[in-house]
Amino acid sequence: MADPSSSGRNSTTITDLDMDTLTRCASYLGIQDISNMAVSCKILNRVAYSDSVWQSFFRQEWQNVAPLWSNGSNQSSSMREAYLFRHTALRQFKYVDPLFRHIPTVGKRPHQILFDKNTILFSQGQSIRSLHIDDLIDGSISVATRGNHKARITCMRLFSLNDTYLHQSDSGRDDNILVTSSSDHYIRLWSKGGSRCFKGHNAPVLTLSDKLLGDDTGKCFASGGEDGTVRLWSINCTGKRGQQALKATLYGHENVVSLMSVAGHKTSLLVSISNNGKVRVWDTTTASSCIRSSCCVGMTSVPIAPVGMKCHESLLYVAAGTSVTAIDLRTMNRAFTIVQKSKIHSFEFLPSKYSLCTGGTDSALLWDMRRVSDTLKVEPKAELEGHVGHVKLLHMDVHKVVTGGPDDLFVNIWESDSGAQTNSLICSAPDMGGCSAMAVDGCRIVTAGDDDCVNAVLRFRDFNTATCHVSSLVSEQSSAVSKFWGSGSGSGSDSSSEELDFQI
Repeated sequence: MADPSSSGRNSTTITDLDMDTLTRCASYLGIQDISNMAVSCKILNRVAYSDSVWQSFFRQEWQNVAPLWSNGSNQSSSMREAYLFRHTALRQFKYVDPLFRHIPTVGKRPHQILFDKNTILFSQGQSIRSLHIDDLIDGSISVATRGNHKARITCMRLFSLNDTYLHQSDSGRDDNILVTSSSDHYIRLWSKGGSRCFKGHNAPVLTLSDKLLGDDTGKCFASGGEDGTVRLWSINCTGKRGQQALKATLYGHENVVSLMSVAGHKTSLLVSISNNGKVRVWDTTTASSCIRSSCCVGMTSVPIAPVGMKCHESLLYVAAGTSVTAIDLRTMNRAFTIVQKSKIHSFEFLPSKYSLCTGGTDSALLWDMRRVSDTLKVEPKAELEGHVGHVKLLHMDVHKVVTGGPDDLFVNIWESDSGAQTNSLICSAPDMGGCSAMAVDGCRIVTAGDDDCVNAVLRFRDFNTATCHVSSLVSEQSSAVSKFWGSGSGSGSDSSSEELDFQI
């Protein structure tokens, strides 16, 4: 009888195929699959780096665009470099010819903007308005009114419909619902099925939780406002004017509740802060509508008038006064503090890059959190200069930082790694004020400003089809963040040690 193991030794494996066949097969895979292939073995690593695979990717995404490499030439030994160069440059807005649409609107300047996939949502006074991006691309500009509050809208949040159990079919799982708060004391939930009203506050509602609280058994969101209370709302319950949706009212603040965030390491923990700098941490699993609930499990204080607060894992970051303070939510002890000379007007951070950005007056500062220590005075790694007035608008992602303000006609774009400026985009007419709001999503940006004394204007830019590169502003420091996605060739490397950190 034949040895059973002999058939296994004589069988054909994928690595026995010739290179042309392997690259042809690989051209049907996606970027993530190719990156996984690169770390499997040396043979498939060479396939993953082959020009034919990356040329296929390039043509699929940008059919009528000629490859360009970081040295500005139109020839190179690596199509992968050309693909990654354009992919990164688009997301850093390093082009002068994006698709541009000028969208006039009647009334007050928009003060909040969100991207909801292929829809732009913005608040204008007490109204919520929307634009479909596909219509903009086709040249049709039609602003629709989604709904109205009775007073100015103060906060807008998007939550995944899949997390709320409100979707009626599998096709709706990927949709979002919009939740808004207003000075009319009400909160409203907007979805394709209509709207719902949540009533419970007896003063203007100023803020909403940035994420949903709870586990799969029941999700809720939180609100806070001028009445000094924090209220928890079931997102699934219905009732007259939303009264049955009120799960609990949390007491403990003695001032206006201005900001709140959900802890990263435990989704049942809610952090709220009031204008007097008092921080409260609430365990929402113990909250009850039957009693006057406190359920406060942690307290601390920061400087008054906070302008930003975010949670990441077990740390809470609060920007107030001239400092950003990191607090460990497990112990309520301060982990570190970053201090700058001028008052902070805005704040964002990017955990994956260990980067933090603070908006000041006439400039913003980019910080490396790995350099922070309680014993050493830390200096910013870059100063983002060239603004006029207070920098109150900030966006950060793995590719870029976008900064703007109400007194500046332009928003500026910077590389998130080095702080090198990549572009500057006008957002308002001269002598008509600056940027009142903005939203950024990958290659797309929307800014709000003034067109004249009567009309406000939105400016929409989509860089995905741009072809004219801002060559003079390309930074030589731009590089990918891992061996496979970096500039080095993979043909002779040990693929077992390579790791993927590519951001789509």
